[in-house]
Amino acid sequence: MKQLSLVLLAALLALSACDSKDKKVDKPADLTDLKSPSVRIQKLWSASVGGGGKKLRLGLGLATADDKIFAAGRDGDVAAFNLKNGKQLWRTQTKLVLAGGTGVGAGLVAVGSADGVVLALDMATGKELWRAEVKGEILAAPAVGGNEVIVRTVDGKLRALGVADGKEVWSTEQQIPRLTLRGTSAPVVARDLAISGFDNGRVLAVSVADGATVWDSPVSPPRGRTELDRLNDIDAPVKVMGDEVFVAGFQGRAAMLALDSGQVWWAKDVSSYRGVDVDDSQMYISTSQGAVTAFTRRTGQPVWENPVLKNRSLSAPAVAGDYVVVADLDGYVHYFDRATGDLAGRAKTSGDRVTNAPLAVGDVVYVITDKGEIVAFRGTPVTSQAAKSEAPAEPAPAPASGG
Repeated sequence: MKQLSLVLLAALLALSACDSKDKKVDKPADLTDLKSPSVRIQKLWSASVGGGGKKLRLGLGLATADDKIFAAGRDGDVAAFNLKNGKQLWRTQTKLVLAGGTGVGAGLVAVGSADGVVLALDMATGKELWRAEVKGEILAAPAVGGNEVIVRTVDGKLRALGVADGKEVWSTEQQIPRLTLRGTSAPVVARDLAISGFDNGRVLAVSVADGATVWDSPVSPPRGRTELDRLNDIDAPVKVMGDEVFVAGFQGRAAMLALDSGQVWWAKDVSSYRGVDVDDSQMYISTSQGAVTAFTRRTGQPVWENPVLKNRSLSAPAVAGDYVVVADLDGYVHYFDRATGDLAGRAKTSGDRVTNAPLAVGDVVYVITDKGEIVAFRGTPVTSQAAKSEAPAEPAPAPASGG
């Protein structure tokens, strides 16, 4: 309860700062018309898993396996849809207030609740397999390995539950600062490691089998005099590519680490609470200020930065074909050219905020809004004037909303 109270205090302090007459409110950038978009964005299908209510920062993202896409809504529904056409395959009402999901693997779908309940459903049918209590709010998707479901809770604990029955296998933890952002880093399973960022700016890797620490690396050291200045949460999941781990923290640094040792190969000052994505040559970040940036993967050298979406509360980026895709507080989905950073095109969901990262499968991008609407988009390069004339007209941008 103490930790939760302090998290709420942080939110209240932030709101107080926004409302102060002595301080200038950072207004979200207005969207301008794209006269000649270089990508044609087609809406393939939409569906809904429900949910909504208060605009809380919840980790209810999408996951895919076996030509299905899985989603969870705050009101308790978990559903599976056909990846290609959006047809609902099954839907289960869990009667839980869901806040973390979805994790998939080993034939099951795992979600977590605000009350600390982890639920496992059969991936094929949606039938409940087991549920377990972990005594901590879950704000990020569990990670499913071969034999364990790895769960991160807001109290700084990382737990492994047995895939077969949900019984706790091991538990480890990191010390959490008195004041933190609302959110937790979703754990990632890579080879025989479970890896997660923490609210103290560290990344921890433990053995999936027994929870023993393999490495513990400080990535974003705290700075400043006040507790607000020293916030340095790593709230987004790390990205593992080959033998490398990529991560970014709030008011801290973006870095590349060695998977086997946790050694920091390079680090750059940048602030992000949304996360990163990586391709063969570059790392992409949505910054806290609303810029989309690219760094070289091997050395961390800046490649490009586009601040056109400043203060629009961007999601983490997703690499889809030749584009980097982010979504924003008004439900717009923005495509950037991977090579140049130029804004290439824009589409829109129903207009509700998108908090969680888009999911890219090939050249198709799947987005879930905070109200549970799921939309699939495909971006195709515009290669001729004739193709441009066939592109659907972009809806007129709505006035930017605060938040």
